[in-house]
Amino acid sequence: MSSTLQEDEAVQENNTVGEGETKRKRGDWSLKDFEIGRPLGRGKFGRVYLAREVKSKYMVALKVIFKEQIEKYNFHHQLKREMEIQASLDHPNVLRLFGWFHDEERIFLILEYAEGGELYKKLKKKRYLTEKESATYIASLTNALAYCHKHDVIHRDIKPENLLLDYEGRLKIADFGWSVQSRSKRRTMCGTLDYLAPEMVENKAHDYAVDNWTLGILCYEFLYGAPPFEAESQKDTFSRIMKVDLTFPSDPPVSMEAKNLIARLLVKDSSKRLSLQKILEHPWIIKNADPKGISKELDFPD
Repeated sequence: MSSTLQEDEAVQENNTVGEGETKRKRGDWSLKDFEIGRPLGRGKFGRVYLAREVKSKYMVALKVIFKEQIEKYNFHHQLKREMEIQASLDHPNVLRLFGWFHDEERIFLILEYAEGGELYKKLKKKRYLTEKESATYIASLTNALAYCHKHDVIHRDIKPENLLLDYEGRLKIADFGWSVQSRSKRRTMCGTLDYLAPEMVENKAHDYAVDNWTLGILCYEFLYGAPPFEAESQKDTFSRIMKVDLTFPSDPPVSMEAKNLIARLLVKDSSKRLSLQKILEHPWIIKNADPKGISKELDFPD
């Protein structure tokens, strides 16, 4: 996938994290509280392992981040922001961050375990998804983003690699590395190339509507197997995004209702993009989304 861009913004500190039996003060945790299992994945700054909390036997994903890498890439503020934002969110379609602790060399994030793994891997294996699967995932994402926007959180990097599935196949937003909590418009470009909204590409101020744009990109990618503005070079991708050079291939066949939803989200004027509430009211979502896979906690921004 395309390279990731960043910005550096401070966050406020929050000392209490977690839920249920795992709820503690941040400083109370240590590595001795966990039995470490198999590796689940590898990232730029470390690895993720399956782990079990010793007392409760609760299964979690333990993300291990090396301080040396944080120093090398000057990642302090961004990591702090990610931790604070994700720990503050509690929604069925958002991966929970229960807590964190550290030793001399590493930082450990205690995350909800998503047994189904990355949606990206499922998409690559199947090449593209059915309209029922796609509509269910888009509806789930819409609910999660409505919750985030209600709490002034703009995600800014929704993509298949950042979406996980739990044991029931329910979608979870899993990475808040480029998110920001703000009521004012932002100006710094961040995110992943194929998913950038036109206002970001043109270095204009942006707000929560960049997430609505990304829902259109994802809907297209779920149904066709690739993002709509993919091109040979970064320059060409930027150009296609700015022009909203949107075309619909004949193969695989996709319904007109799905195309209509995509076209109403991939609108250059951010104020005219379909709202999150209107997405859930769209005929394609109503017709295809599985109600069992959609959160009942509807929480739209004012």
